[in-house]
Amino acid sequence: MGNHMSRKAKIVATLGPASDSEDVLGKMILAGMDVARFNFSHGTHDEHAKRLDLIRRISRKLKKPITLLQDLQGPKLRVGMLPEEGVNLVAGMLVRMCTEAQGQSSPSGLLTLPMDVPDLIHHLSIGSRILFDDGRLEVQVSSLVGDVIEARVILGGKLTSQKGVNLPGADLQIPAFTEKDRKDLEFGLENNFDMLAISFVQTVHDIEMVKAAIEEIDAKKKDLPIIAKLERPKAITNLDEILQNVYGVMVARGDLGVETSPSEVPIIQKKIIEKANQQNKVVITATQMLESMIDNPRPTRAEASDVANAIFDGTDAVMLSAETAAGNFPVETIKMMDGIIQEAENHFDEWGHCETPSTAIIQDDAIAMVSATRALAHDRNVTAIAVFSLSGKTALLMSKARPEVPILTFTPNETTYHKLGILWGVQPFLVPVAQSVEQMISIVESSILSSTKLKKGQQIIIVTGLPVYSMRAPNFALLHTIGADYS
Repeated sequence: MGNHMSRKAKIVATLGPASDSEDVLGKMILAGMDVARFNFSHGTHDEHAKRLDLIRRISRKLKKPITLLQDLQGPKLRVGMLPEEGVNLVAGMLVRMCTEAQGQSSPSGLLTLPMDVPDLIHHLSIGSRILFDDGRLEVQVSSLVGDVIEARVILGGKLTSQKGVNLPGADLQIPAFTEKDRKDLEFGLENNFDMLAISFVQTVHDIEMVKAAIEEIDAKKKDLPIIAKLERPKAITNLDEILQNVYGVMVARGDLGVETSPSEVPIIQKKIIEKANQQNKVVITATQMLESMIDNPRPTRAEASDVANAIFDGTDAVMLSAETAAGNFPVETIKMMDGIIQEAENHFDEWGHCETPSTAIIQDDAIAMVSATRALAHDRNVTAIAVFSLSGKTALLMSKARPEVPILTFTPNETTYHKLGILWGVQPFLVPVAQSVEQMISIVESSILSSTKLKKGQQIIIVTGLPVYSMRAPNFALLHTIGADYS
């Protein structure tokens, strides 16, 4: 399994045409992918279903659980259909925009760009900026007459169909959950994804809409973990409230950088990670982490530094997008990321910033147990913490306490087993329900000795709720020497 078992931060990799073969997917898992992201901005349901079958099969064969994350497109504003070769925008030229594709050439002879943006004209005034393709191209509105928008090109370049559109500063009253998202969600629930990411979240209402839809489509799935993607300034304003209503958040730096400015993104990233850690929420840092590896076998030094700094900021996971979905080096990118993370983690004591949960927020027994366990682990010569967790909550709390040793998490629940892959420092095991403490110890020992590097004579801490078969919140921690006989 290589040595990425010692890595604590997790790697999320996006699947796509570059990672469609059994061979490449297997290598990606062995290289250290923990979470597979299915991006529903691209691909058909059939393509996603094929990828799902393939990855589940390989994951079983390699005995490494992979957390499957469905990422809904949300109301991504896009350019409509352009000629296949795209169009060239040159700085200074005037272009026309229309919401319906009213034909490519306009009566005035100007190049016409079809825009897939509802009520576009109502969000614009003279001087408004419109950005395309993550801010690579920019135009500025020069006239609005009737339903005709004219704009002058500020940053030119090639524009192709379906590229993203951003209107910085415009407050778009567009719900974060579209008709397409609902169909995709139905597909996702039917196919048992482990987690759901929702795009362009701005308020708690956006999250409630999705939760209501889940409940309508399949009430049994109402506890599906939800990750809110933070890509609009308004989401940052509402950060505390959003955090209280989700399982985790994603720092989606691409759109954040276009909607605010690139200079603000590093500060926003630190703030989000710190708050998420204080509130026991999972946090993923995403977008452009090793972007240059789409075409190159090595990243830039700046990118290596960026991944390491996200680790020092205290992120739970880092994410690859086009690098693994469409790039030329999907496996190498994961290996590179794995290496950078491990190097950063080796120096975490010197440079890391770790905001552990404030006990003031949640005065409950589980948190008290977790803090005590962490203190005991650091105090004694303990090599691992073994946690029994039915829902995964104890594993999440233990992960957020950021102990220096691995968190081996044992669960009899298959749903929980598959979602543990995203948690920092957690290594999942699927086990039968123990009926007694003795049986639990023997389950822990046989799993540890057969699939980790731990040996007899080493000390671990076992954390569980008593009685053990009740799988309740943790109220019991046992300092145990592997191989010790209690008879």
